Amino acid sequence: MLKDSLWHETLNDTHYSSRCVGRQESSEPLVVEIIVEVPRGSFLKRGSTGRVDFISPLPCPFNYGSVPDYLGLDGDLLDALVLGPRLPFGTRIRAKAWGAVTMTDGGLIDDKLVCGDYCPDALERRKILQFFHLYAKCKGLLNVWRGRRGRNACDGWCDSSHALARAKPLRRGWPGIPPAF
Repeated sequence: MLKDSLWHETLNDTHYSSRCVGRQESSEPLVVEIIVEVPRGSFLKRGSTGRVDFISPLPCPFNYGSVPDYLGLDGDLLDALVLGPRLPFGTRIRAKAWGAVTMTDGGLIDDKLVCGDYCPDALERRKILQFFHLYAKCKGLLNVWRGRRGRNACDGWCDSSHALARAKPLRRGWPGIPPAF
């Protein structure tokens, strides 16, 4: 668990650095390629195979997708969100990874890289974490409905290099994970 990590940040933290969390002032963020699966404002949640996973009652507040070169610890492509204006479904974009939100979904770690042209400030990180706390609760209810067990929670913010270190490089021929319906 990341609670002992230097980079961990939660909604209860009262101190936020004026610079990007987990970055030395001189270090450059990692750049990753992302495929947009859920455009900002969309209600359709698609998986890495492009099939609809579920329809959300709320629109997604940012572009959401995956990094096609890495598998997360949940066995699916590493998730990523892209800050900024709406991008069309299927857009491939290279963006700086400023940090990551660590989620637990069905008992499995499910990191989400936070990417964009700029480093999110403390208020934006707090809003991202608030969204994922709500998302974890909703996903927990969906998992109960689907008959899946395991803990669902937003465990906080970490450095993008930590999330990438937990991911595995993708091997050719990976078929993807079908929706669990």
